[in-house]
Amino acid sequence: MTGQPIKISFIIPHKGREEMLQQTLQSIAAQDFDLHQIEVVLVTQNDALSPDTLPPSPVPKVIVLHRPASETISQLRNVGVQHGSGEYIAFLDADVELAHNWISAMLTALEGKPGRVLVSAVQRCADDAPPLEKIRTVLSNAVTDAAVRFLPGRNLLLRRETFQAVGGFPEHLITCEDYYFTDRVHDLGELFYSSASSYVHLGEDKEYDAMYKKEIWRGQSNLQSIQGRRIPLSELPSFLVPLWILGFALLTVLALLTLHFKAMLLLAGLTLLPVLLYAWRLHRLARGAVNFADILRFYLLYFPARIIGTLTGLFRPIQS
Repeated sequence: MTGQPIKISFIIPHKGREEMLQQTLQSIAAQDFDLHQIEVVLVTQNDALSPDTLPPSPVPKVIVLHRPASETISQLRNVGVQHGSGEYIAFLDADVELAHNWISAMLTALEGKPGRVLVSAVQRCADDAPPLEKIRTVLSNAVTDAAVRFLPGRNLLLRRETFQAVGGFPEHLITCEDYYFTDRVHDLGELFYSSASSYVHLGEDKEYDAMYKKEIWRGQSNLQSIQGRRIPLSELPSFLVPLWILGFALLTVLALLTLHFKAMLLLAGLTLLPVLLYAWRLHRLARGAVNFADILRFYLLYFPARIIGTLTGLFRPIQS
């Protein structure tokens, strides 16, 4: 049947390589759902797309918008919503592969409780996932089938009216925009992280050096993202722990330079204390899926990268 109203608009911001985007679009076309009720609004910063990138028929309606490279991911998402017509909005990153039941499961989850306004599916590892991808997945799935304060922007489903009520994504932020947006949505109702469906993050960090560089980029909007909103207690450690590490690391260096070796050892221990606590917590969550050495290596790179990104972001934007 044709001519049906669009029920769901998938909004996908995109820049760069198209291989993972192609897999994302194919996973939408493979949904256990009436494809005539779906549209895809692909907002790309590429000058052109390969004909092979868009999936063959039968597929949902696909709208391709080309935008300048200077626009933020929030601007791309907001423009995509303006060109879509669906009753529901599904935000996807251009590097996620959805399970076949994603639409049906997320619609059921969203409508499953009065006052629920935003839902997301859990992350699952690729079959050949390296330790770093497993670490990221464990962190993403620390709490499942529960109401949460924030949701990452990789896969989100909400009603159009909810999006309009919060005024869209914050276009002034280069990163951390999903935390800012979902925090605003949280003021309207419940955010739910559901294991009823899942996705694979095709672009997940797999090598530690690439992760380190990406975390520097991600950290640049840390401080800007807290302006204009209330900061819950659960979010305070993400801001205070890097300050703790930076402060005691500088004191450690000062003690070394002034030849106060006992103080240096104590200060070095205090510098590493939150790293060890975070690593121990994640090791328990992983339940043996990742060894402790890999987790420790992750945090020894993660926190310095976030510190560098936060400080650098105060003075100039970092290009992705």
